[in-house]
Amino acid sequence: MFVKPKKHLGQHFLTDTNIARKIADSCTDTSADITLEIGGGTGILTDFFIEKPNFFVTDIDSESIAYLKSKYSAFQHKILFEDFLDMNISERFPTKQIAVIGNFPYNISSQILFKAIENQTIVTSLTGMFQKEVAERIGAKHGNKVYGILSVLAQVFYDAEYLFTVSPEVFNPPPKVQSGVIRLTRKAAPLIASDIYPQFATMVKAAFNQRRKMLSNSLSAYFPDRTAYEFLTKRPEQLSVKQFVEIFELVRAK
Repeated sequence: MFVKPKKHLGQHFLTDTNIARKIADSCTDTSADITLEIGGGTGILTDFFIEKPNFFVTDIDSESIAYLKSKYSAFQHKILFEDFLDMNISERFPTKQIAVIGNFPYNISSQILFKAIENQTIVTSLTGMFQKEVAERIGAKHGNKVYGILSVLAQVFYDAEYLFTVSPEVFNPPPKVQSGVIRLTRKAAPLIASDIYPQFATMVKAAFNQRRKMLSNSLSAYFPDRTAYEFLTKRPEQLSVKQFVEIFELVRAK
């Protein structure tokens, strides 16, 4: 059986077993009850997990699902024809902690990340392949030109590590960009409580909405007095994740 990569699903199937092994070996999370692979494709990464207990793989491509169920006929109960972005994780895996792994389709990789962040009380780690620029952005520190919304929202809950770069030629079809593998590990003490994350995310997005301007412009709705705080004279990429948390605490105290 052959699985054809589908452009509308953003599929670029990894073909290098050594790279797949490196990704699998990078998933070092021992705190999770379950490992969930997003986008099984042709199973090159699935091979390293399918026989392990408490592993599941999900995909929205019916052709991939059929292929995986044929390839792993003894493990069909582990193969889920579901969209991770629509999945109610807490209902699907009640009382479980989950390590997410995958060669993520580039067109939804940021959405996958946001879904994991929104479920950070359940998702203990995320290890996977992104477009290189996106991977760099997630792990960037303040002062870096690619530091932005993804950086702050990921790092408020997770420690981010950029692990290695992957060249286009090890994919079918080869993407027009390089890829990067990152690992997010949940902090022992997240910088904010999960129940106030939506409000925090709204403020951070507002701050970076005018990233070339001072925060006195982008956060004017929160701080009408532009001279009230020194940080309002800075641009958003100059502030650390902890400083964004401190600013949010000021907002909440108003």
